[in-house]
Amino acid sequence: MEVLHIGSIKRGTRAFRFTTLALFAGAFSTYANLYMTQPVLPVISGTFHVSPATASLTLSLTTLALAVCMLVVGSLSEAWGRKNIMTFSMVAVAILSIAIAFAPSFESLLTLRIIQGVVFAGLPAIAMAYLGEEIEPSSLGIAMGLYISGNSIGGLAGRVIMGSVSDVFNWHIAMLTIGVLSLIVAVAFYFLLPASKNFKAEKLAFKPLVNSLFSHLKDPFLLLLFGIGFTLMGSFVTLYNYVSFLLIEPPFNLSQTVVGSIFIIYLVGTVSSTWMGKLADQFGKFPILFGGILLMTFGATITLTNNLAIILFGIALFTFGFFGSHSIASSWVSTRATHDKAQASSLYLFFYYTGSSIGGTLGGVFWMQSGWHGVITLILGSLIFGAVLTWILHMKESKQIKGGIV
Repeated sequence: MEVLHIGSIKRGTRAFRFTTLALFAGAFSTYANLYMTQPVLPVISGTFHVSPATASLTLSLTTLALAVCMLVVGSLSEAWGRKNIMTFSMVAVAILSIAIAFAPSFESLLTLRIIQGVVFAGLPAIAMAYLGEEIEPSSLGIAMGLYISGNSIGGLAGRVIMGSVSDVFNWHIAMLTIGVLSLIVAVAFYFLLPASKNFKAEKLAFKPLVNSLFSHLKDPFLLLLFGIGFTLMGSFVTLYNYVSFLLIEPPFNLSQTVVGSIFIIYLVGTVSSTWMGKLADQFGKFPILFGGILLMTFGATITLTNNLAIILFGIALFTFGFFGSHSIASSWVSTRATHDKAQASSLYLFFYYTGSSIGGTLGGVFWMQSGWHGVITLILGSLIFGAVLTWILHMKESKQIKGGIV
């Protein structure tokens, strides 16, 4: 078992700035590449003559491969360390994006995206574990918030680049652009991120790693957090996958560039992940997390209108609530796990991205059957379930505190 260390990097220090900047850059690159097909799903659907649900597999199968492989990579990092695996992941992702730009068929594009999903696994869970080990506990909320904000900026950049460059040139050139930019970011990451000081390598043994993995699954507190991650990401990806189909159709008839630019709304996630992380440090995780889910629910509901301004406002509220909620839930996993933090983070992200895969594809079925109202019905059902899990989590935490369990 990994010995629990207390992180020593404090907010306001040079090491804190370098660490958060490097992991921000890592998250930026990862999520720019991960979601680059999302804004051009209608284009991919039309180019290769496949249905919207089939086109969504370029994201759903990628995130599914990511989810499964994170369980392995998170365990390997307990033996091999953090920084080198994260750096390799970033370089491999960039090279694969360049290759995807030249994909001649939907089948080859999908195959490369699945391979990319495998190598994506090298950063997200390990980055969260790194922060949990190296950052001083009272500074972890803001550090995790800054890392999550890199997700939002990267997701924004990938979508805007794909939308605008695809309109001016084509989606092949857009993916090539993202791949080259990602190589540059990978170099910056390597030189900025400090080496681990609180990481203690374990021998790579299969049985202890499996036992450790299942020990996390036996913790009902962690299971609730995993379920919350599942509902959050499933709802989020479903909304963003199919809003493009909504907005390119009448009565909106927006261009691909304009639809891609709508993802600028992601910027509110940069603010909310950091701000809500601070609030959680001050007032406790439950009220802020529950409030974030309620905000997502309200934002999704008000998109059921033909008024474009209200739809955009609803998406902004939804996005604000999502990134804040995700930053709190993910940091909660890091503080709850007392050993093998990378595995605990991997499990959280396994459920998180499984939610993305299932919700993203299932949303296509709801879209084809009932349009946008069907998509929102699916999202609201998922969020209600997430709110119930959050409330149960709060009840369990209160019971433990009253019972004197830390």
